[in-house]
Amino acid sequence: MLDIDGLTWTLTIGLVLALLAIDLVLAAVRPHRVGFGEAVAWSVGYILVAVAFGVWLTLAHGGDFGTQYFAGYIVEKSLSVDNLFVFVIIMSTFAVPEEHQHKVLTFGIIAALIMRGIFIALGATLLSLFSFMFLLFGLLLIYTGVQLFRHRDEDPDVENNAIVRTARRVLPLSAEYDGGKLFTIADGKRVGTPLVVVLIAIGGIDLLFALDSIPAVFGITDEPYLVFAANAFALLGLRALYFLVKGLLDRLVYLSAGLAVILGFIGVKLILHWAHVDIDTRVPEISTPFSLGVIIGILLVVTVASLVKTRRDPDTKAHPGSLRAQDRPD
Repeated sequence: MLDIDGLTWTLTIGLVLALLAIDLVLAAVRPHRVGFGEAVAWSVGYILVAVAFGVWLTLAHGGDFGTQYFAGYIVEKSLSVDNLFVFVIIMSTFAVPEEHQHKVLTFGIIAALIMRGIFIALGATLLSLFSFMFLLFGLLLIYTGVQLFRHRDEDPDVENNAIVRTARRVLPLSAEYDGGKLFTIADGKRVGTPLVVVLIAIGGIDLLFALDSIPAVFGITDEPYLVFAANAFALLGLRALYFLVKGLLDRLVYLSAGLAVILGFIGVKLILHWAHVDIDTRVPEISTPFSLGVIIGILLVVTVASLVKTRRDPDTKAHPGSLRAQDRPD
């Protein structure tokens, strides 16, 4: 078991909050279109921070925990790329001005961290109290993987999302943006701008992704500290990664299929762990190093296959996939 004292927890959370504060200050003080060079610098910086943390963890607590962290980080990073697909759709659907996308993404990251923090605490508590939760988490991931694979060529219908529809019906909203403001004055009344709906849509998507990603990373490690760190460091680089790969996302045509396979694989891993603990210790378990190899292998195959496909057929476009079928017009 990983022994993490209160000071280490405090310093880790403090580092995450400090990096978030930098993002918030930049978004509020200097709204601008993020260029390729800036996005590369921030992306590399966040990856180096995550790697440095993993190196420290390995040296301080051993290679096994270091491997668990890196495996969890890679899983969360790959799932966050799929999250980016949906962010792109939201930005496009609501025509968010480029200079304010930075602010929206920062909010999305903060919301995701809060929601995942809640789910991490809840998940860790349930797993410590009820070992059959490993079975339930495993079945949930397999179901999610099957649904994602079935609807891998679809885009989520943001406009018809229940949360977005409710917001439009309940809140007084203007039709136009007013810079980066959430609220403005229209016809003498204080109303929300479309940015309010965008933030609500981002928050709703974050909730859905948290429901998938937390069981997935618990399939790699049941250490709450590692689960939090893997999620936090993967999400912190999401804003920069968005601007870096926004133009390349359309080329990852097999990403959703690959993520579906990864979710299914981790689901099987969780079920085998449950069976090993609760039924018979002779039931084999899947080791973390093997899991790390499988995950990296799947991502490499998916990336290469996607690039080959789009090179042969440039008109092919990627989709983030959907967890439910969309109604299609006749």
